Order: sequence, then structure tokens, then C-alpha cells
Amino acid sequence: MFTGNGIKIFTGTSHPELAEIITRRLGVTLGKADVTKSGVGETQVRITESVREDDVYIINTGCGEINTALMEVCIMIHACKIASAKRITAILPLFPYARQDKKDKSRAPITAKLVANMLQKSGCDHVITMDLHASQIQGFFDVPVDNVSDASSFLYAEPSSIQYIRTNFDLADIVIVSPDAGGAKRATSMADRLGVDFALFHKERKKANEVSRMVLVGHVKDKIAILVDDMADTCGTLCLAAQHLSEAGALKVYAMVTHGILSGNALKNVEESALEKLIVTNTLPQSENVAKCAKIEVIDIGNVLAEVIRRSHYGESVSKLFDEVPY
Repeated sequence: MFTGNGIKIFTGTSHPELAEIITRRLGVTLGKADVTKSGVGETQVRITESVREDDVYIINTGCGEINTALMEVCIMIHACKIASAKRITAILPLFPYARQDKKDKSRAPITAKLVANMLQKSGCDHVITMDLHASQIQGFFDVPVDNVSDASSFLYAEPSSIQYIRTNFDLADIVIVSPDAGGAKRATSMADRLGVDFALFHKERKKANEVSRMVLVGHVKDKIAILVDDMADTCGTLCLAAQHLSEAGALKVYAMVTHGILSGNALKNVEESALEKLIVTNTLPQSENVAKCAKIEVIDIGNVLAEVIRRSHYGESVSKLFDEVPY
């Protein structure tokens, strides 16, 4: 039985709703901390309760004012460290700057590595994240990193997605589709676990966030196609893929993504697209998006993260969560 003794959970300003879901699931109260901004824009943090010798978890996600969210986490980690916390874990459902994971052009920074260094130098002992954009980010850390997407699965996000598919679709009618070659291993893992067919798109980009051409590899005729990806930003790729799938004979097209960033004209693009639904998790706040677009549906992953915290606190294995959803 989880008693909550010796554990403290704090949140920044980026996603307090998720922190409330997690603490409610665990049956503990959210830690007291004042997180404000000064007149010149500096982030100010004050932990208003003792954390001495406690196992501290700090929840913030990479959305909204992302630089503010990142600084909040780093400052809160540092504040807890010098207040003699026993262990500090950063819970970042969407890892900040995850797409800047490699030097793809001359003089380009590897900002995800910089973020990893910032977290570690702040005093972080452990990182929990969900479905990283690139698996190599886990190698940027010298501290344990849990819940990292790798070549074979969504890890914590995948069981929730599979449960949703089994509950809402007839497996004989569906095909799992990757919108690009980079997500092929993610999609094949899901297809294999469901025992269904798989297809993918090869895409060419004119520039970042703008796809010029997509070629479908696989058969989707008379099937319900489910596009799977780690994140949806402007949704240009997903909407273009949905159009191609419809033209290729798919009966219906759905999309499932872990991180629904949905920036710019994303909601308009989704509303006007061939997608029946865009299913996202609540790693980012989605209440406004759901209110504005009827095609958005949200899967709650708060219970998964709560179970990760419980297992981490008691020193139990979290690998079981790679395959099943906690109840």
C-alpha cells in the first residue's frame, strides 16, 4: 500500500492539471511551492515546506513558454538540492528541445544535450519522460532516464494506445501506418503486438515543418488506417498522410500521437482534413484544443506516470509498465 511517506511532488506552471491527476491517483497532496516571475522576467521559486531527506518529484512539461518551463524545473531542482532533499527526479512528459537532438547542419547546436547538462548540473538524480523524439537523448545523461522511447516501442505510451485500439476497433479491419520512415520501428512494434498489417510513408521536406511529397508503401484499401507518431505540431504531415490514405482506398483514417503540440493552424488543418479523429495523450494541456476542435480526443496517461513514481519511490521495477496499463 502506498503511504506517501517520504515523498514530495511539486509542479511548475506548464501543466498543473497533470500534476493534480498524478497526486490524486497516488493519494498524496501536491507540494507547496511559489513559482512567480519578477518584473524583469526572472523566474523566482520558493519551496514553502521541508524536503529534507525526502524523495522529491518535480513535474513540468515542454510546452507553452518552454524556456520558462525549463528554468522553473532547473531552479526547483536546485532549490530542493540545497534544501537537503534525498533524491530529486524531474518528470518531463514532453522533453524540452527534443527535436534538436543532432548536428544536422553546419554550426547547428545540439540543444537537447545542453538541456540534459542543465538538468544534471542543477542537481537532478533521475529523469522520467515519455516517448522521446530520438532515442539517443537518453545517452546525453549520466543519471538514470526512465520512460525513454527506443527502437522497439512507445514504452509507457504504447500500452495506453494499444488498449485504446483494442477497445475501440475491430483488429481485423485496421492497419497501422507510420507517417515517415523514422517512425517505422514505433509503428511496427504496435502492429506486431496487435497482430495487424503495417504501412509507411516516405516523405520529402522542402524545409522544416513543410512536407513536399509523400509516397505510400503498403496496402490500406478497405481498411481503417491508424497513423501513429510521437508528436503532432502543425499536423501538416498527418493531414497530408490522411489525404493520401483516403485516396488509396482506406475506409477511415485516425491518428494517434503521444504529444499533441498542435501549434499554428494545426486545429484548422485537423478539422478540414480526412482524419476522423486525432487521439493524443495529456502530456500537454489539451482542454482548450478539445473545446476548439471536435476531432481531438485525449487519452489520460496520469495513472501511468503515477505508477512510475510509486515504483520508483519503492525501488520496484518499472519495466512491467512497458507492456501493460496500470489500473
